[in-house]
Amino acid sequence: MALSESLRKQISDLVVTNRVVLFMKGTRQMPQCGFSAQVVQILDELVPSYETVDVVRSPEIRDGVKEFSEWPTIPQLYVDGKFIGGCDIVREMNASGELQKLIGVKTSDPKTPTITISDAATKAFAAAVAEAGGDSLRLQIDPQFQHELFFGPREPGDIEVQVNGLTLLVDRSSAPRANGLSIEFIDGPGGGFKISNPNEPPKVKQLSAPELKTMLDRDEVTLFDVRPENERAIARITAARSLDAAGQKYLLGLDRGTPVAFHCHHGIRSQEAAQQLLGEGFLAVYNLKGGIDAWSQSIDPSVPRY
Repeated sequence: MALSESLRKQISDLVVTNRVVLFMKGTRQMPQCGFSAQVVQILDELVPSYETVDVVRSPEIRDGVKEFSEWPTIPQLYVDGKFIGGCDIVREMNASGELQKLIGVKTSDPKTPTITISDAATKAFAAAVAEAGGDSLRLQIDPQFQHELFFGPREPGDIEVQVNGLTLLVDRSSAPRANGLSIEFIDGPGGGFKISNPNEPPKVKQLSAPELKTMLDRDEVTLFDVRPENERAIARITAARSLDAAGQKYLLGLDRGTPVAFHCHHGIRSQEAAQQLLGEGFLAVYNLKGGIDAWSQSIDPSVPRY
């Protein structure tokens, strides 16, 4: 379907009147997909304010902005009226320092992090380096503190860390998160590389459906449903509040020590919402493993599966 002139103007006005605007799933406070959450966390580190457009609540804009930008996925970032790209491009530009320059953020070069690698891990890495075909050992830590160790080419802005005779490359955005990190290697079944990072914030706790029911019965947790209303119309957990605008206002008004749980269909969208809430300073945040589907199967079969 061709983009109507009125919708084109609406999108164009959003792009032109806001220096930085992100078309995303969910809101800045509550992203509803992992890719949107990653871009939000990157922007939150760089600029105090920016505009977001929730395409989940506006399917017309969701489809229209894809045609407007000639880019097939969400999220989409615009700066100074120009389309920048999606999650992968934003991450790469942030890691290289290009995004900071584009937005006009003055940043100093991050300090070389202190990293410890055990002798056993050094030996395992050395064997892998010999088979890497010239690629370098790289460490990447995203805003959710997901750690990746892999081999890849050297990138602009990389910080080189020398540890136990090994060269480890860390991108600019990962460097502050890597300081004090240690890497061990556990041999045998179930072993492998183990990363300990003192900078890692509290994690979302996973709850089974029976565990959640027990907490709800004891009034020990407040439950929120991150799904849109069309899904809630199909099936819902009676105790769950909708995470609509009113629900978000209520949630963010709670004391940061209040135990809060989230659910969606299968537990993926709710995990992202829970992760984002940790960034708001909440201390006890839970996610329902398997979502409402697990609840239907093990707690209340009267709740329809879909």
